[in-house]
Amino acid sequence: MNLVAWFLAMVYPLCGTSGANGIPAPGVVDFAHLHLLGHSEFLMAPADFSPKPGIAAPVFHMSPQALLAAFEDVGALQPRSFTLDVEPQALQAAWVVRSPVGNFPDIVEIEVVPEPGDNSSFVFYAHAVYGWSDYGVNRRHAIRWLKDLQMKATD
Repeated sequence: MNLVAWFLAMVYPLCGTSGANGIPAPGVVDFAHLHLLGHSEFLMAPADFSPKPGIAAPVFHMSPQALLAAFEDVGALQPRSFTLDVEPQALQAAWVVRSPVGNFPDIVEIEVVPEPGDNSSFVFYAHAVYGWSDYGVNRRHAIRWLKDLQMKATD
């Protein structure tokens, strides 16, 4: 742990932990009834999803199970990202993504959505554990993960 994270841990205890330690796994999330906080979060989902996503998630020409596996690979490759939970029967997974300096934890939660013709899309919800502004970090997480997922899907 770096010195900044050590000091921050006095006020924000999870900044003093490593990986996913101390952060409860979300279990199966009911994304159909997702209530946005209105701050420190970002949603990418199919265009017809409610609440309205910041970015419409594309449809991938792969089975839902294959897309979930691709997400697991992409999550493992992200800097300072740690698996928090995987619920394969629900086609869901979650990660903790730590900031480089303060070790602040953000949570990335996904659900793969089956589409007709053995295709699939997804819901990607990223949110900060602490704070009222994430300075666009969770939006950047979404864009980075999407780019990496698109590259993985064309392998």
